[in-house]
Amino acid sequence: MNAQNDRGAAPDARGPTWSRRRLLTAGAAVAVGALAGAGIATSRQVVVERHVVTLPGLTRPLRAVFLVDLHYGPLADAEDVAGWTALARAWNPDLVLWGGDLVDRALAHDPGPLLTEVARLRAPLGAYAVLGNHDHRAFRHDPSGFVARLERSGVRVLGNASARVRADLVVAGVDDLLEGRPDLDAALADRAPGTATVLLSHNPDLLPAVPVGVGLTLAGHTHGGQICLPGGVPIVTSSRYGLRFARGWADAPARGYVSRGLGFGWIPVRAYCPPELTVLDLRPGPLTP
Repeated sequence: MNAQNDRGAAPDARGPTWSRRRLLTAGAAVAVGALAGAGIATSRQVVVERHVVTLPGLTRPLRAVFLVDLHYGPLADAEDVAGWTALARAWNPDLVLWGGDLVDRALAHDPGPLLTEVARLRAPLGAYAVLGNHDHRAFRHDPSGFVARLERSGVRVLGNASARVRADLVVAGVDDLLEGRPDLDAALADRAPGTATVLLSHNPDLLPAVPVGVGLTLAGHTHGGQICLPGGVPIVTSSRYGLRFARGWADAPARGYVSRGLGFGWIPVRAYCPPELTVLDLRPGPLTP
C-alpha cells in the first residue's frame, strides 16, 4: 500500500471547551457507556490519522486535510465545527478536501454558522468538496442553493467533475452513490495522462468501480461503524460490503481510504470509534505492490 500512518495529536489538538449539550447527549452517553466504558468518544475527542502516501504523477510533495461526515444539525453545532476546522488549520494544509455530509438530513435551521466556519479553513491550493446523501436529503434533493453558498464560502463542489489544482495534480469528485446522480466516467474525463489524481466519493461502495489509474480515493459515510466493539470492530456499517470498506485503507483494485468521519448518526457519541481528522502527506514516487 505504501502508506505510513502516524496516529496522534496535531500541534494543538484540543478544540474549544464544551459549553452545552442536550439532554440526549447525557442519556446516550450513559446508555452506551454502560457497554463501552473507556471506549466512549465525543465530538471533541478527535484523533488525527496521519498518512504518508506516494502518488504516481506527483512531482512535489503537499499536505491535504480530509474532513467528512460533519452532520451539522441537531447533533453537531457551530462550536463542534469550529473545533474541527481549527484542528485542521493547525496542520497548515496545502489542500482542503471535504467528503460530504456536511449537514444532517434533520437540519432544521439555516446552515450559515456552518458555512462561516467552513470559510475559515483555507489553503493555498484551494478547498474542494463532494455532496453526501444527507446533503441531498436535507435540501429535499435540490442542494443547488447550498452548493452556491459553499462556493461563495471558498469551497468548489465537484459534482461529477474534476479540477486541476496544480500542474501535477487533479482532484475529481463524484456525486453521492445513494441520493445523487453519480457519473464516475464524467468525474474522471478530464484527467491528463501522467497526472496524479485524488478522487472524492462520499460513499466507499463506489471503490470497486474506480480504475487502478486513480492514485487515491477518499470516502466516508460509514462513520467507521460509530458504535463498535472493543478493538474498533463495527457492529453495523452503512456499506453494502459490510466490514470491507468500513474504515481505513480499503481492499479495492485502486487504493482507497475510508475516514471514520467527525460527526454522528443517530446519537452524539461513539464507542471504540473516535472521530477522525485525516492528514495526508502526499509524496512523489511510484506505487509499490
